[in-house]
Amino acid sequence: MNNKVYDLIVIGSGAAGIMAAITAARDEKSVLLLEKLPQIAAKLKATGGGRCNLTNTLENEDFMQKFGKNGRFMQDALNLFDNKSLVDFFKEIGVDTHAPDGFRVFPTSHSSSTIIEALLGEMQRVGVEILKSKRVQTLLHKDDKIVGATTESQTFYAKNIIVATGGLGYPTLGAEGDGHEMAKDAGHKVTDLHPAMMPLKAKESWVESCRADTIAKVELRVDIKKHAKIKAFGDLIFTKNGIRGPVVLDAARDLTPLLDKYGEVPILLNLTKGMNEEQLTKHLRDEVAKNQSATILELLGTLLPTPLLGELCNLTGIEPNLTYGKISGESRAKLIKLLAWTPLTITGHDGFKMAMITRGGIDLKEIEPKTMQSRVIEGLYFCGEIMNLDGPCGGYNLQWSFSSGYLAGKLKQNI
Repeated sequence: MNNKVYDLIVIGSGAAGIMAAITAARDEKSVLLLEKLPQIAAKLKATGGGRCNLTNTLENEDFMQKFGKNGRFMQDALNLFDNKSLVDFFKEIGVDTHAPDGFRVFPTSHSSSTIIEALLGEMQRVGVEILKSKRVQTLLHKDDKIVGATTESQTFYAKNIIVATGGLGYPTLGAEGDGHEMAKDAGHKVTDLHPAMMPLKAKESWVESCRADTIAKVELRVDIKKHAKIKAFGDLIFTKNGIRGPVVLDAARDLTPLLDKYGEVPILLNLTKGMNEEQLTKHLRDEVAKNQSATILELLGTLLPTPLLGELCNLTGIEPNLTYGKISGESRAKLIKLLAWTPLTITGHDGFKMAMITRGGIDLKEIEPKTMQSRVIEGLYFCGEIMNLDGPCGGYNLQWSFSSGYLAGKLKQNI
């Protein structure tokens, strides 16, 4: 039986948990890291398709805005440990980074294995005790103060516990919501949970014919008056039964709750790099002036791939091999309107098994933003995706995990 009382137990070995463990151990605290899987950092290894987009180059104010109404909660964590601090930290432990597009920051190896090896090496260097295949079942607290945690076979004691078990996305990588249950048992509220950052399914069958190409710089907006402010921008890829790509990943965090509410969600897609009806009309006229014998497919070929143009022509009843002059004014207007805003109906998704992150989590009102400590149980902390805070793709969520893990690991109020 292990009667040792640790300064800190960290539950979960994702980005947030590992950063919390390293931070506390660097402050000469005794730290035990408990991971239920046989290996650490399973989800981190898969991040960004294995390339590990660590953060981005946005200033803190702009960064917080991307998280919506809850973004201000992360101000203290970012002020203490922002993107520059993260880059410096990785350089210190032997990982060089760069931002090849000027925005997204990756390890120069473009391999998550580089990140994990360096983090593991640093945990070993600073004396973090790591126990794998240890599933925590219960948090122990007495008189509203944390005292330990139990697994299936053991009890571990600590003055502080950080729960960093993540959300529900990618359950094959250990995301089961067990941290949310621990939080509930300790008296915390957990908001509704929705899968986010994932492909979406569409009602329209024509999308299947357009799978070969990536459409750049697409704007996606929700076509429901009450939710018209929901928008996303980025590249889009049509799939056999829907859409995916960066613009879809970003929009999904808002669309999945709406799907639960409405059953299906109408959206509009600007597939023509932001061109409106007036600009599209001018574009067509300019192209016709250059070549009056060109077909509609040829005239619009600089804007969209042929399969997609063919489907849009079919939707308006236009023969795509006709010249512009042989199409009625009414048909032209329909086509231009469809090009400017293509309607699509989102009907579903594949659930948490395909979700990179989770929308929702532990209620932020019950967490002190200056320390990440629970306002319910003294000595209990949370960090990372387990909380009700999620951002778009592009390094936002990993930066938040590292920042919140660093702040939680400082254990400001207890030791």
